[in-house]
Amino acid sequence: MPRPTQLTVLPASNAPAIAIHGGAGVVPQALDDERREAALTALTDAVRAGSAVLDAGGPALDAVCAAVGVMEDSESFNAGRGAALTAAGTAELDAAVMCGDSRGGAVTCANGPRHPVLAARAVMERTGHVLLAVPSVELLRGWGLEVVEPDWYLTPLRLEQLRATGSFAEHRHGTVGAVARDASGHVAAATSTGGITAQLPGRVGDTPLLGCGTWADDAVVAVSCTGVGELFVRGAVAHEVASRMRWAGHDLGRAAAGALDELVGARGGDGGLVAVTPAGEVVLAFDAPGMYRGWDVGQGVRVDI
Repeated sequence: MPRPTQLTVLPASNAPAIAIHGGAGVVPQALDDERREAALTALTDAVRAGSAVLDAGGPALDAVCAAVGVMEDSESFNAGRGAALTAAGTAELDAAVMCGDSRGGAVTCANGPRHPVLAARAVMERTGHVLLAVPSVELLRGWGLEVVEPDWYLTPLRLEQLRATGSFAEHRHGTVGAVARDASGHVAAATSTGGITAQLPGRVGDTPLLGCGTWADDAVVAVSCTGVGELFVRGAVAHEVASRMRWAGHDLGRAAAGALDELVGARGGDGGLVAVTPAGEVVLAFDAPGMYRGWDVGQGVRVDI
């Protein structure tokens, strides 16, 4: 029986707004105090980093990259350092960014950038491409990005999870993401992940596929997703939220809940998303036991699991 989607709906205020997720699928009751506090601290720092950009009048793209970058540096989430490992014991990182003017960039199966989200942004801003697989260390350095050794991504927790499972049926959740609306009414989304524990090398999930795990349109909404990636790919969930709003006239909450219920939950999976409209309405939605999440709509930072 699918779990009902939980919604947090924050009304539009025509002001800067940011919402983040650190992955759906977490069971809050299973976290010990140390892991819970570490995650909440990282979420708070991520929201503050994005809000600082918006408060200074910066663009939504800068805000989402700042927020995601903080989470990529935290071992609490499945992105950057602490990313899930493939069956070969390696980190293969996916990330995407998209602006409301339709520009977007993504990387997949990357190993080298400290901040995969910035590699995705570089694809958008420094090439004529949208998606680049296995970007070389030389290319990353040429773009001025910080490069790390492959073992920088490895953590004791992820190594233990890989040893403890023979398939990707367990420890399959993760992904971090952010959406923002800036003072000019523009929106942007960014998402970053290590995929799922014990995935086959070369597997690509929804995160770097625009329209599946990441989407932004200044006329409608920006969306960043997390959950069972294959279902988000098959349902083009991020774009589906925008389509339900644009063509069916659904409000943001109904569009988000409907997409998760029908395209994820009803198909045997779970997950979540964060979304923001050009008017500044924010929705955080998930049909998993929990979702690392946070937001700031001008009334201070809020975080939860």
